[in-house]
Amino acid sequence: MTDYSPAKVGTVTRYVVVESYKVTPADVATRAYEVAKGVMIKETCFGLVIMGTEEEVNRVIAEARKMDPAYIFVKDRGFPPGDARRCRATLGGARPGFHGIEYEMTILPYISHAIEELGHRDAATVPAPEAAQTAPRLDVYTLKKLIDAQEP
Repeated sequence: MTDYSPAKVGTVTRYVVVESYKVTPADVATRAYEVAKGVMIKETCFGLVIMGTEEEVNRVIAEARKMDPAYIFVKDRGFPPGDARRCRATLGGARPGFHGIEYEMTILPYISHAIEELGHRDAATVPAPEAAQTAPRLDVYTLKKLIDAQEP
């Protein structure tokens, strides 16, 4: 195996996932381009991929999230855009990890709803959580009966 020598040392790559009914990935990309200074921005079907120094990437993301904070999410990515080890142009088919993001996007509306609800609540009015219920433990004799009852 050949050693990997990174071409873009000192940079980070982050996904900006847009699951909003107010703004589109194109709107967020436009805003990111407006405030970007020396970062690479790639628009995707689910949002953006942003690569650059950590400080600059964080600044661009903070500005972009102001558009709809409860519906714009950020996720780290280990590879820069176009990296031959992950790029679908090189590998063909869906990018490794795309199906994970596709699944995560199905639960983002629930997270967005919770974020919005937290904004409407006062900490003093939120009830304390109930004590955790303890599940009854399965004793070894009952377990043995269950195992013995199974067909061979």
